[in-house]
Amino acid sequence: MNEEHQDRIDKIKQSGQEAMEKRIAAFQRVLDRTRTGRASVTLLDGIFVSYYGSSTPLNQVATLQTPDPRTLVISPFDKTLLKDMEKAILMANIGLNPISDGQVIRVNVPPLTQERRQEIAKTVKKSGEEAKVAIRNIRKGLNGELRTLEQGKLISQDQLKDWQQEVQKLTDKHTAQIDGLTRQKQEQVLSL
Repeated sequence: MNEEHQDRIDKIKQSGQEAMEKRIAAFQRVLDRTRTGRASVTLLDGIFVSYYGSSTPLNQVATLQTPDPRTLVISPFDKTLLKDMEKAILMANIGLNPISDGQVIRVNVPPLTQERRQEIAKTVKKSGEEAKVAIRNIRKGLNGELRTLEQGKLISQDQLKDWQQEVQKLTDKHTAQIDGLTRQKQEQVLSL
């Protein structure tokens, strides 16, 4: 195998590694937004407020704090946004009820029932399975690219098998990472 083919294979491996890392990062963001019964500013991720005609993330127009495990405090930089922020939190339909005192918005995070905790744990598991499917799809794409190289007689069948084993190791590593994150989040949800 010449250097050009080696570079191509290295690029295939690198792109697969990056794609799998991005999938894990996306899964981590899903887990961060998953409610656990504790106040966390990540619960407000994905909430946007109209600010001077453009849709702006809540965390860019206010300071978000968690003074205790059951309360979120939102301090807007511009007090005229209080009503819009309250409405945005309600419209997000995340089960939180904002209360404004004219200066800040307080959001009490109610404790979760055991039944709701089990539902959330199932949702976390489902999200983990979807992430693992995405990782396996990346593996499928990488193996397809390697087979194309082999069919074009750029690599031998033995080299193809070796590279496919490396791709499988990469896949196993990332699916194990997803399993670990899933287990950790489920334990967190069920134990609080």
